[in-house]
Amino acid sequence: MTRRAAIVGGGVIGGGWLARFLLNGWDVAVFDPDPEAERKLSEVLANARRSLPGLYDAALPPEGHLRFCVSLEEAVAGAQWIQESVPERLELKHRVLTQIQAVMANDAVIGSSTSGFKPSELGAGVPRPGQVLVAHPFNPVYLLPVVEVVPHTSAAEDVITGALQTLRSIGMMPLRLRREMDAHVADRFLEAVWREALWLVKDDIATTQEIDDVIRFGFGIRWAQMGLFETYRIAGGEAGMAHFLAQFGPCLKWPWTRLTDVPDLDAALVEKISAQSDAQSGTRSIRELERIRDDNLVALMRALKGRDWASGHTLCEHDARLRRASAAPDWSQPVETAARSVPVDWTDYNGHMNESRYLELFSSATDRCMELIGCDAAYIEAGGSYFTVETHLQHLGETHAGATVRVTTQLLEGSGKRLHILNRMFDAGGELLATAEHLLIHVSLATRRATPPGAELRQRLAELQSRHAALPRPERLHCGKREESV
Repeated sequence: MTRRAAIVGGGVIGGGWLARFLLNGWDVAVFDPDPEAERKLSEVLANARRSLPGLYDAALPPEGHLRFCVSLEEAVAGAQWIQESVPERLELKHRVLTQIQAVMANDAVIGSSTSGFKPSELGAGVPRPGQVLVAHPFNPVYLLPVVEVVPHTSAAEDVITGALQTLRSIGMMPLRLRREMDAHVADRFLEAVWREALWLVKDDIATTQEIDDVIRFGFGIRWAQMGLFETYRIAGGEAGMAHFLAQFGPCLKWPWTRLTDVPDLDAALVEKISAQSDAQSGTRSIRELERIRDDNLVALMRALKGRDWASGHTLCEHDARLRRASAAPDWSQPVETAARSVPVDWTDYNGHMNESRYLELFSSATDRCMELIGCDAAYIEAGGSYFTVETHLQHLGETHAGATVRVTTQLLEGSGKRLHILNRMFDAGGELLATAEHLLIHVSLATRRATPPGAELRQRLAELQSRHAALPRPERLHCGKREESV
């Protein structure tokens, strides 16, 4: 079944939603009366195509079909999910939401990107308020996974559950709020920090760059992987949060901050902040800054993914979801064991994929091969696994950040303790980029010594080896020419 999303309002946030849905295989229709909308959205989409696929170790589904529509009605027709991202004016949102409900499917959901309005306020001006829920994301929507979900009180529970499932299916981490409130959760927190930062600039305590440096070189790094409360729990030492509150709680009554006061954003303060911000960013354009931001976010989130932690856990979940959706392997041919985009942090000073990343990709393909033959997590937990004892890598062609690559694995031998495989890496056009020949030995994880695989695994390997025996054998093989030793 083709999944269709409609994007109403194509600004920065609407463009991020477009990319998130489109790159996860949804057909997307867009309506925005701005005559420059198509150009602006194309630039956002280019950034997303460059960065989002690199977050995952599994291939995203084929990109959906994108349509730019001349009317709201055309965009909304047939959509299962409609994302409203028009400017933050309540009367405008009421008018647009009412237009949407006049033509939308009865079982469709409207998500509003509003950063401040409550569902009760949105619903007060529409015929069917239960179809509208707050789905407040963060910029860039195509990379940052969290989305605050606040349903209307009249929304059916199955509608809410379905909406949460849809958001997870495109790699997001929906956070359903317990009740509605102005500005939801994140923006209330951010506004407090923002207000204090404005005072620090106004009072000549710090510049915009100094404030940003305090965040990005200090507590911002901690927050990215552990948040606020868990960071402070650790700060309390072995006694934990109770000790931290006892030690620092009294400080909250001291006049350290001006969070309840709002500085007057007069022309002088606006000019001061703008001049400092311009000096801080130098000659970099907004598009250059966006690409720098996206590259850094991908690198940070991939690091967290390696630890299955924080936003990285959401990436791991989506990887697993993508793999489950992939087709069953055809063992009459070399089996596809990896398909992905080359992340931006995999390239080197020559502008192409670093040689160590070739080995990383082939290693992932070998792990997938082990899983497919039956040496999966359960088998390893029971005490058996394969260790690589020899690898021969051959580089045949270049590949660059954002390129789509795939790896196939041919089983050369699976008898006794040996597992001998050949991995081949191809680009999207089918050109062979590299090969990696691996010899693995089955071991007991208890003794760390070579041992024959279990009976079921031996039987599976014998069956698969007989199928791959009919395939053309590579001309030059290198592994296994020395004596085994593990």
